[in-house]
Amino acid sequence: MALGLSDEGWSRWRLMGLALAALLIIVVPALTLQRLSTQSVASANWVAHTHAVGARLYNLQADIRDVESAALTLSKGIDSPALQQRMDQADRVTDNVRELAGLVSDSPEQLVRIGKMESMLERRMALAKEIAVSTDSPRQRELIEQMTFEYPIRDMVVELQQHEEALLAERGLQAQRQQRMSSLVSWSALVVQLLLLALVLWLLNRQIGSRADAELRLSKSTARANSVLQTVREPIVLLDEKLRIVLHNNAFAELYGVDGQDVNQRPLQEIGEGAWEEPIVRQRLADVLLRGRELWDYEHQQQGVDGLARTMLINARRMSLPDANDDVVLMTISDITLQRAVQVRVEELNRQLEGKVEQMADVNRELEAFSYSVSHDLRAPLRHVAGFSDKLRRHLGEGADEKAQHYLDVIGSSAQRMAALIDDLLVYSRLGRGAMRLQPVDMQSLVADTRALLDSNLRAEAGADGTPREVEWRIGTLPVLVADENMMRQVWLNLLGNAIKYSAGREKAVIEVSARQLPDGSQQFSVTDNGAGFDMQYASKLFGVFQRLHKASEYAGTGIGLASVRRVLTRHGGRIWAEAQVDKGATFSFIIPPFNDAHHKDLPA
Repeated sequence: MALGLSDEGWSRWRLMGLALAALLIIVVPALTLQRLSTQSVASANWVAHTHAVGARLYNLQADIRDVESAALTLSKGIDSPALQQRMDQADRVTDNVRELAGLVSDSPEQLVRIGKMESMLERRMALAKEIAVSTDSPRQRELIEQMTFEYPIRDMVVELQQHEEALLAERGLQAQRQQRMSSLVSWSALVVQLLLLALVLWLLNRQIGSRADAELRLSKSTARANSVLQTVREPIVLLDEKLRIVLHNNAFAELYGVDGQDVNQRPLQEIGEGAWEEPIVRQRLADVLLRGRELWDYEHQQQGVDGLARTMLINARRMSLPDANDDVVLMTISDITLQRAVQVRVEELNRQLEGKVEQMADVNRELEAFSYSVSHDLRAPLRHVAGFSDKLRRHLGEGADEKAQHYLDVIGSSAQRMAALIDDLLVYSRLGRGAMRLQPVDMQSLVADTRALLDSNLRAEAGADGTPREVEWRIGTLPVLVADENMMRQVWLNLLGNAIKYSAGREKAVIEVSARQLPDGSQQFSVTDNGAGFDMQYASKLFGVFQRLHKASEYAGTGIGLASVRRVLTRHGGRIWAEAQVDKGATFSFIIPPFNDAHHKDLPA
């Protein structure tokens, strides 16, 4: 699974987020509505307060008019209790002004106006009282003018009323706004709550669906795992801390003869008719669970329910079950009876083969010693044949006829061929017997030295006109590797010498030498010529001793050179092969593996 929260974690965070959103949508609108309701009540109270101020102003004006009209009436000599009662209201006017001041105490401007009006009303009421008791008409007229013009209160009352009306209009608008806001918040909260309810229902449905899908996947996964367990042909069993069977597959049931039986919670030693009664095996299995010691490739001899003795390979380790708190032992059992029998047979055959190899080595050493002795011992008789044939030639001198001269030539050439054959046999024997002296060998220099030697031989073998054969050398970059330098020199002398020899029929011999490194570190070398080539059906004879694919009359040679090459490469752990077409040249390729002390130490001589 990718890094991050699991599906279960995401579901938990979604539910927490949903609960938080529900809380916000329920609590925030409730608090908002409560605040708006409080503001609406406050706005209504302010409206009622403004109406109360207006009513108080109206009553105050009415009282002032009553007092002044009663004072004018009394000044005319008309007296009645009702008029006196109305005149008594002049003392209460100041109290009404103070009550009005208490109503508008939240407005400094109104308090200033009421303060001015209160002082004027006190003087005006005092003048009204003087008018009521005055009988002198001029004096009355003077008092009335003074009351009317020096202490006017109408403008102040109008200002008070206008200010209160402005407040009433403003507070009315505010109350309307609060009411509209309350409606908007209420409807918005309702819509959001409905959406939240739909989201909750959708998430619950999705959660239920996800849980059902998870349970279905778990059920399929469990069924798949059980199917795999029962299909495996290797017996598998789970054991608890008392080595009782918790779970097993069909292969285990078939092997121990409990197929079709319910063996769960049965002790392991009761299974297989005594196959598990050995205490040391059960102790090792108990240690796996108690001490965490894993049991790997433990071989146990058992006798099955069919009475056959078997060799069982036991592997066991501790593991945890997802549906249990206690660990169990997972044990796998493999029947290796056949493999063990095969191994025993292979070991026996290997011992026999080692004996045969030793015998072959002895035979090879004897053959090499024989070939060396024969080659060495043949040299003396051969020298006698060559020497006496030469003496006979000088003895006869010019008196030898043509037939005698022919016989002497045949004896001389045969002796030379025999000498070359013996030399090659000695070289071949020495390549097999001599100790290898491994050292870094520069193949580039070795090929250059060999080429120089062969070019010198070509110049020595030049015809009557003194012109040597034309050879085009194409030598690539060659590596330095660890090998026996003298043996490698013999390889290049044979391969490059053959390339020149079998290209004798070409006007210009073309010889190419190349090398490349293989992926495993080995070096592959190739020598290609444009000479006579050969038929690939006879390629298997190329590297045998005395094997030739061309007549000796066509191309000189003993048939030992390529056998010597193969022996050298075999001792170096390499191999050689050839590819060719008749009259289209040939390519000889060989591989030398990377240097390894242990490998070269074990190579056969």
